[in-house]
Amino acid sequence: MTYDILEGLALIAREKNIDLDVVISNVEESLLAAAKKHYPDLENLSFKLSRQSGEITMIAVKKVVEEVTDKMTEILLEDARELDKTAELDDEMEIYLEVDEEFGRNAIGTAKQVLIQKVRESERDKIYDEYITRVGQLASGTVQQIDKGNLIISLGKAEAILPIKEQIPREKYRQGDRIRAYILDVQKMTNGPQIILSRVSNEFLKRLFELEVPEIFERVIEIRAIAREPGERTKLAVYSADERIDPVGACVGIKGVRVQSIVRELNNERIDIIPYSGSPELFVTRALAPAKVIEIDIFEDELAMTVAVEDDKLSLAIGKAGQNARLASKLTGWKINIMSETEYNVLKKR
Repeated sequence: MTYDILEGLALIAREKNIDLDVVISNVEESLLAAAKKHYPDLENLSFKLSRQSGEITMIAVKKVVEEVTDKMTEILLEDARELDKTAELDDEMEIYLEVDEEFGRNAIGTAKQVLIQKVRESERDKIYDEYITRVGQLASGTVQQIDKGNLIISLGKAEAILPIKEQIPREKYRQGDRIRAYILDVQKMTNGPQIILSRVSNEFLKRLFELEVPEIFERVIEIRAIAREPGERTKLAVYSADERIDPVGACVGIKGVRVQSIVRELNNERIDIIPYSGSPELFVTRALAPAKVIEIDIFEDELAMTVAVEDDKLSLAIGKAGQNARLASKLTGWKINIMSETEYNVLKKR
């Protein structure tokens, strides 16, 4: 029985961007699945779909015997020799079978359902294969849905999720808004790959600087450390081995245009950019800016420092709710005990 379905299969292959051979192979597998339902006791069946005519052929592997006890699995020697003059007893031959009308209709229906499922699986695999290689990159999309605070983002061919914990606090989005985020992870799920995005990851901030500052993208300037409280404030330490380059100035840009572009992207998050130093004292001093450090005592065994600042700059050094001190400590990796110059002098006299 001939079913001219090649044109339809070719259309599916083009629309879904799947190789035609893969689609045809899936049809053959689907027909075999249908045959096993129709002939549950047979294990010797297979199907071939002609790439030229679209004809579907059912094939049974039969054993050559002197006396047939099962016509579905055996063939008489004399019948076998009519098909192949070299046939001998106990040979196994591929016999092309007629497909009955009822089975043909049922098989095509089953094949269609299985093919749809296979195509979906193939599409999911292609999306997974594409996006697993893009983990660590930026993605742009449109807010498609808001589900219990989580944002479902359309990336075009795929959907992604921006969980609440990966969103910048107090940032608000509505359906249809454009959004940019960092591809944090891609996981295989039963209903397709789940692409997880983030806007709070330090890597998101790095990728934004790579976009805005060519010197960072080209590795002329390095981001050595980041301390971030998303939506509030970030401290960024940058370094360049080229003494002719001002890494801070390059990141800020003329009239602050480069860093301000990132600040706007991050919902007006404040960004402090400081030059990195291999000297712990100098690095901590720079990290506590804009407060001016007067004295530093280092306790290397504890990775701790006691830092004295001008009396009227103590609150500035500590920052609102301790934020400046907390970020400076996180950036440098040192525990920092900040006190006023007066407190420090009293402590030293004891």
